[in-house]
Amino acid sequence: MTLLEAHDLQTRYGPGCPRCVESTGDRAGTNQCPHCGSVVACAEADLSVEAGEVLGIVGESGSGKSSLAELLALERDDDATTAGEVNYAGHDGNLLGVDYETRHDLRTGEIALVHQHIRDGLNLEFTGGGNVAEKLLSAGNRSYEDVRGRVRDLFDETEIPVARMDDPTSTYSGGMQRRVQIARALATDPDLVVLDEPTTGLDVSVQARVLDMFRRVQREEGVAAIVVSHDLSVVRLLADRTLVMRHGRIVESGLTDRIMEDPHHEYTQTLINSVI
Repeated sequence: MTLLEAHDLQTRYGPGCPRCVESTGDRAGTNQCPHCGSVVACAEADLSVEAGEVLGIVGESGSGKSSLAELLALERDDDATTAGEVNYAGHDGNLLGVDYETRHDLRTGEIALVHQHIRDGLNLEFTGGGNVAEKLLSAGNRSYEDVRGRVRDLFDETEIPVARMDDPTSTYSGGMQRRVQIARALATDPDLVVLDEPTTGLDVSVQARVLDMFRRVQREEGVAAIVVSHDLSVVRLLADRTLVMRHGRIVESGLTDRIMEDPHHEYTQTLINSVI
């Protein structure tokens, strides 16, 4: 079953002009419009995600992958102009055009985002358990015992020491903070989790533990995911299919194994060769 389908997604920073899209992208070699100076962070993006599938989005810094992920996670940036259509199973109409209340309900229940930067996803002054409980309370849970029991289960599931539940999140290691973000994202049993650079700032050994944990939980829960990363090894480990982005455009897509073993686009070949 197709869970999410998106067509002609676009995010632009700046005043914009009629020539922005045609003057940017892979063939133009830039995402900045030479006519008006606007930055076309992503454009002409079409994609779909099946229920239970993991879709990878890979590209270098500035390729537009995070801007695309934010649109799919219904994260609104007041400084950007956005366009396109996002359709989600069980909902009528374009989700990019829904009102605040509907967007809040979707992001509380069905679509979750794990932010690249910890401070965007967690309140470090709250306890680790408090950060997860906040999501449950926002979804309407009111029983203290039920909320605390759910937090304990999520800590156990994401391999965070339950004994640390009541410690300030600022005292956690980077890997534990990342796992708290994932626990928070999973708290309300979403259908889709978007992870933006899930290994940023983590040591290699910690990265491996976080990724292995997420892969296990994702498979056990059957949740769909979109994993955004500049690191090909992250996408290779987690993703069933992969999109490659450059200068705000999707330049290649396909099964992850095919992308990694037989890349067609010159840019994808360069990305893969750079880590071999």
